[in-house]
Order: sequence, then structure tokens, then C-alpha cells
Amino acid sequence: MKCLYCEVENEDLTIDCEFCGAPLKRQRPKVNGFVYLDQCELQFEELEIFHTYDLLVLLRLVREERTKCYKLMRTVQKAPKDVVIDSETLDFAQSEYRRYTARMKVVEGILIDRMGYKPKRIDDKLLESLRRKIENG
Repeated sequence: MKCLYCEVENEDLTIDCEFCGAPLKRQRPKVNGFVYLDQCELQFEELEIFHTYDLLVLLRLVREERTKCYKLMRTVQKAPKDVVIDSETLDFAQSEYRRYTARMKVVEGILIDRMGYKPKRIDDKLLESLRRKIENG
């Protein structure tokens, strides 16, 4: 089996590459192209095998949802005194904001490990540039 990293042929598949020590059974992440918000709930080990492009798209989705939750939470908190808002609604808004903040930090952490930084803004220009680089290989 050829090593994915150094492309040296290896005879014993039960160990790491004889030349560079890379794991032979490990598969490189492939771009899924279809990422949805609920995937942010996956465990770290599952998110870690996502392609960097998919993680960036997921981070963009999580940040958008977190912003919506923040705006909802602030709207509820700043409601006029004569509007009665039960504590459950306020607690829900706050818990959703905290949950998406934590999920955002997990995805950002994985990206920091891979890229060395977390992008401040993930826009169409960044994603398109990355997609072109991936396609050109």
C-alpha cells in the first residue's frame, strides 16, 4: 500500500509507513459539499474528520445562528416593562446562545489546530477561493 503522504510503497499494512511513520489506514478528509447546522452537535472526534472547507462552512452557519440567538436574547431582555415575558423564554434564549457559543468554539479550535488561526469572517469570497484551490489540487 502506498503512503498518502510520502507515496512510498509499504508491505506491512498493520504498522505505520516504514519511511515517514504516517498511519497507513488513515483516510484524508474529502469535501462533503453539503453541511447543515445540526452537524455542529457532533462530537469532537466526528468533527475532526471533516474537511477544512466543510468546517469553515459549518462555522459560518453556527456563527449566523449564534447571532440570531443573541439578537433574540437581547430583544427579550430589553422588552418594555408592560410586556410580560416568562422566565422560561428568557432562559431558553440564553441557553441557546451559550450552546451555539460553545459549539462555535469547538469548530474554531479544530480550525486553529489545522490552519494556525480562526478566520474573523467567512464570506463567499474566502470559500470560493478555497474551493478553487481544492479543485486545482
